[in-house]
Amino acid sequence: MNTVTERTPEITSKLPNVGTTIFTVMSALAAEKGAVNLGQGFPDFDCDPRLVQAVTDAMTQGLNQYPPMAGVPALREAVAAKIQALHGRAYSAADEITITAGATQAILTAILAVVRPGDEVIVLEPCYDSYVPNIELAGGTVVRVPLTPGSFRPDFDKIAAALTPKTRAILVNSPHNPSATIWSREDMLRLQELLEPTEVLLISDEVYEHMVYAPNEHQSAARFPGLAARAFIVSSFGKTYHVTGWKVGYVAAPAALTTEFRKMHQFNVFTVNTPVQHGLARYMADPRPYLELPAFYAAKRDLFREGLSRTKFRLLPSEGTYFQCVDISGLSVPERDLNEADFCLWLTREVGVAAIPLSAFYGNGFDQRVVRFCFAKKDETLRQALDRLARL
Repeated sequence: MNTVTERTPEITSKLPNVGTTIFTVMSALAAEKGAVNLGQGFPDFDCDPRLVQAVTDAMTQGLNQYPPMAGVPALREAVAAKIQALHGRAYSAADEITITAGATQAILTAILAVVRPGDEVIVLEPCYDSYVPNIELAGGTVVRVPLTPGSFRPDFDKIAAALTPKTRAILVNSPHNPSATIWSREDMLRLQELLEPTEVLLISDEVYEHMVYAPNEHQSAARFPGLAARAFIVSSFGKTYHVTGWKVGYVAAPAALTTEFRKMHQFNVFTVNTPVQHGLARYMADPRPYLELPAFYAAKRDLFREGLSRTKFRLLPSEGTYFQCVDISGLSVPERDLNEADFCLWLTREVGVAAIPLSAFYGNGFDQRVVRFCFAKKDETLRQALDRLARL
């Protein structure tokens, strides 16, 4: 009788430098230590019951089979109507709006659709942790351009210097995760001017589009003809409607770009949860939930900032998103010289509040003594965290 040796064949990793994300690590540690988790960016409160009911109604009405590959027409029409109302650009629901399995899938799909081996893609650091692996999976070359340390404003001289004949795309994120800054109208016009003579595409990550605080206003790429004509604009229903676990987003792009996007989309997810799409389409008939979102989150931001102002954290501006960054340089803690990552581990274990180091958003681990908190939490959760942070 032959004996079979059980052996898994060796493989060469496509992403050899990728490990477990900092968000997973910090959330697991927060759960283990009973810490208040202000690290990973998700709400700890429920969504509107009307939205749940709309999805439930779709299920009970039998809307449970495959929808069209590009998304339920009613939802695509609702998205197109929203963009036109808010930003003044008309997108064809049939040919220029695609419903995706969240924004992360949307960004990966856009990159796979247009980036080929040897193409350069500019990312502005600090940046969301999926961007670089996405580019590497497509065979592209990552070109890292730092945002200005401290202010996190775009440095257009450095962006211009990074543009070459090999540049295929640039990724821009506003409102910006992790810094909570936004790009101004002047910033977007400058970007439009830089890209106008080139064939460079824009991937505009706008998942926090409805979390911009007065007197600021979200400057979508859709508002600028020269950008919209070359842009994949990405947004997230999960962020807007407090349902991050539903993993539904969308991409708006000119028809020629959408054609290429959908070629990839149909072979990596094909389509997206049917009853959730129908529920979202019905819920979007009322624009108030997203129009009122800035005031909702501004109140949480102000509560959290007021509490932090009584500590030795130095508050950085929070113009958009549901994040607050703080400088930890002035803290008197037992282990004062900890780097950002070790400080966040110490804070979780010893103080009972989880945060995320900004160094996790840089390829080289750049440490500027800044960490990020998420204030998308119940007020009582924020107060509990503030009580613990008051010890510092």
